[in-house]
Amino acid sequence: MDNIRMKILAGNSNRPLAEAISAYLNRPLAKADIRRFADMEIFVEIHENVRGEDVFVIQSTSHPANDNLMELLVTLDALKRGSARRITAVVPYYGYARQDRKSGPRTPISAKMVANLITTAGADRVLTIDLHAGQIQGFFDIPTDNLFAAPVFCEDIAARYAGEEVMMVSPDVGGVVRARALASRLDADLAIIDKRRERAGVSEVMNIIGDVSGRRCILVDDIVDSGGTLCNAAEALMEAGAVSVDAYITHGVLSGGAVARITSSPLASLVTTDSIEATAAVRVAHNIRQISVAPLLGEAVRRISEERSVSSLFG
Repeated sequence: MDNIRMKILAGNSNRPLAEAISAYLNRPLAKADIRRFADMEIFVEIHENVRGEDVFVIQSTSHPANDNLMELLVTLDALKRGSARRITAVVPYYGYARQDRKSGPRTPISAKMVANLITTAGADRVLTIDLHAGQIQGFFDIPTDNLFAAPVFCEDIAARYAGEEVMMVSPDVGGVVRARALASRLDADLAIIDKRRERAGVSEVMNIIGDVSGRRCILVDDIVDSGGTLCNAAEALMEAGAVSVDAYITHGVLSGGAVARITSSPLASLVTTDSIEATAAVRVAHNIRQISVAPLLGEAVRRISEERSVSSLFG
C-alpha cells in the first residue's frame, strides 16, 4: 500500500472516526485547515500537495446537518481545484436520506438534490454505510458503495449472546429486509412490529407478528432519531412476554430528548455505530454504547485505493 498515492482528509463532523480509520490504515490524516469566518462562512485550506493523489474525505452529514454538508462540499471543491486524481466522499451517515421520495404534493426529494451537490462539488466516488433507502444509490451518477453494518453487529451479538436464543425484530414493516438479513446470518427467528404512524415523529405500536414470549429480542434498524418508535416497540415486546429487549441501530441521530427517552425505556441496551460522533449525553447514558465501523470503512478505503474488489465487505 505504500506505493499507492493516497491521502485521508477529515472534516469536523466526526474526527474520532476519521482518526480511527487513519490508525487502521497506518496513514496520517492530511494537514488541512477547516474554519469559519466571523459570519460563519466555511473556509478550507489544504496544507499538502494533492495533485495526482487519491483523496478520501471523511465527513458525516449529521447534526448540524447543513453546516457539515456545506463543509463537505467546500472541501470537495478545494480538492478538485487542487488537481486531485480521484476524490472519494466517505459519508458514514448520509443526511437527508429520509427525504428519498415525494411524500406529498410540492415536496422535495432532498436525498437526490444532495447527491447532485456532492457530485457537482467534485466527488468521483461515494462510500457510505446503510443508506436509509437502497434507491439512493441510483440518485448518484458516480460509483457509490453502500456498506452494511450487519457484519459488525453480528460479531457483537454473537459474542454478547453466545449460547442464547435471540429473536431479531423489525420495528416496522419497512425494515423487514434488514432484520431478516441479520436473522439469517445469526440463524435466529424473526418478528415484525406493525405500527401506524399518525404524523412525523410520532408512532403507535399496533401489533406484533411472531411469538416473542420468553425470548431475548433484538430490535434492528438503520436510524434512531427521536427514539419514539424504539421505545414504543420495546414496551410492546415486554408486554408480549419478551425476557429482554435490546436494539442495534446503525446511525444514532438521537435528537431532542431521545437520550432521556431511551434511558428511561425498557431497552436493556441500545447499540449504535460511530458513524455519528457520540454526544456527551450519549457517552454517559447507562444503556447506550457505540461500536466502531472504522475497520469496515478503513478496509473499504484500502481496497478502493488499491483498485481491488470491495464486494466481499458486503457479505
